[in-house]
Amino acid sequence: MIRTFISIVCVIGAGAIFFMYTQPAYDTVQAQNVNISQYDEALQKATELQQIKQTLLSKYNSFDPNNINRLQKMLPDHVDNVRLILDMDNLAQKHGMALQNVSVSAAPNVSGQTAVGTISAAKQKYDSLTIKFTTVGSYDTFRQFLSDLQSSLRIVDLVALDLTPVSMVGGGQYSYDITLRTYWLK
Repeated sequence: MIRTFISIVCVIGAGAIFFMYTQPAYDTVQAQNVNISQYDEALQKATELQQIKQTLLSKYNSFDPNNINRLQKMLPDHVDNVRLILDMDNLAQKHGMALQNVSVSAAPNVSGQTAVGTISAAKQKYDSLTIKFTTVGSYDTFRQFLSDLQSSLRIVDLVALDLTPVSMVGGGQYSYDITLRTYWLK
């Protein structure tokens, strides 16, 4: 009888130990194994991304630095108003013209846009800037200036042009009110 009692107590004790300690510990280990497998997957993805980064970096480094600089000048990733105005002024001075009354502003939003138009505009990967200035010179000089501006690396759109005669003596001088729009990556 004592043996039966001891056997029953041992079986109950073993069950209690199993349900109170072994089962929760086993569940915790299983949860940790799931976490470990997720971390292993993340590490594997990180290793793959590092390899992709290295291949892209080696491709990027194989490009000619002059071409990269030209690309940065054509479509920069930030707005540098001062550098842009200085470039335009240097281009104008090349033709004996000077920029006057320069003003820089963000491109105006089109009024009356629908909600869809507003949402699609927010998804653009670029933004624009409007530059207004006045210069004075002959028509031929102005044409040469516009030709050089057109062939420059910086992408600009001529938005508005207003010319007013200043002097018709000596080949004719005109005042040109110019509005340009330029772009940059967001």
